[in-house]
Amino acid sequence: MRDYEVQPQHVTPEVQAWVRAQAALGHTAPTILKALRKAGWLADVAREVLAATLQTPSGVPVPRPAIGAALRLDAGDRQVDVLMQMSQPHIVVFGNLLSDEECDALMQAARPRLSRSLTVAVKTGGEELNDDRTSRGMFFTRGENELVNRIEARIARLLDWPLENGEGLQVLQYLPGAEYKPHHDYFDPAEPGTASILARGGQRVGTLILYLGEPEAGGATVFPDIGLEVMPQRGHAVFFSYDQPHASTLTLHGGAPVLAGEKWVATKWLREREFT
Repeated sequence: MRDYEVQPQHVTPEVQAWVRAQAALGHTAPTILKALRKAGWLADVAREVLAATLQTPSGVPVPRPAIGAALRLDAGDRQVDVLMQMSQPHIVVFGNLLSDEECDALMQAARPRLSRSLTVAVKTGGEELNDDRTSRGMFFTRGENELVNRIEARIARLLDWPLENGEGLQVLQYLPGAEYKPHHDYFDPAEPGTASILARGGQRVGTLILYLGEPEAGGATVFPDIGLEVMPQRGHAVFFSYDQPHASTLTLHGGAPVLAGEKWVATKWLREREFT
C-alpha cells in the first residue's frame, strides 16, 4: 500500500474570498464551517479560516486565563487542573475547581429557591419562559454569603477577570428529559431590548459552567459548530470566551437532555464592565 503525504492546509486569499462570498449570500458561520469540513478542510484549519475572515477585531478585552503549558493554575485558595484547552474558539476544561463539600453546599442552599428557568427577553430586556430551556434555577446575588464569595473570588483569580464584572452565580437543576437547546450567551445588538441589558455592565464576554451534580447519563455541554461535548463531571468546569456578539466566535452551545438522574450546574457569566 502506497503512503500518501498529507498536504498542509493554510488560510489563503482564495478561500477567504469564498468565505466572504458565502457570508454575503446570507449563509451563517456554522453553515460555512460545515461546507469547509465537507470539502475536506481539517476542523482546526476551517475554524481558523472563519476567524481570520469573518471576525472583525473588536478591541474588547476578554477573560483569557494565562495557561501556557501549565497543568494547574493557582486560583488563590485552590490549585485547579487544566484538562483541555483550544484556541479557536477559546475553550478550557478545568478539573477540581470545586470540592465535593462546596458542590453539596451550593445545591443545598439553592434547592428551596428553585423555579422554572427563564431566559432573557431580547425584545424587552426582561425575562421570559422559553421552551428551549427546561431546567429549574435560581440566582445568588454577588457575594451573598461566605460560600458564594469564596467561589467568586476563586473564579476571578482563575480567569484573571475582575470579580465585580461577574453576574450573580446561577444554579440550575436538570431533571430527566430537561435540556437547554443550543444558543449563544452574548446579547444580540439587533434586538430592541439589548440596549437596556448592556446598560448594566456591557456585553457578556465569557461563560463558566461548573458541574455540581452528575447525572447517570446524558447532560453533556455540547458545542455543535465544532463537534465538542464536555461531560458533566462533578467539581469540574468548562469556560469559553467571545470577543464580539457574532456566530463566527463559534460559541454556540447547549445542555444535552439528561437521560437518567439529575444534573446540577452553576453558571457564571462575565461582563465587559462592572455588573450592577
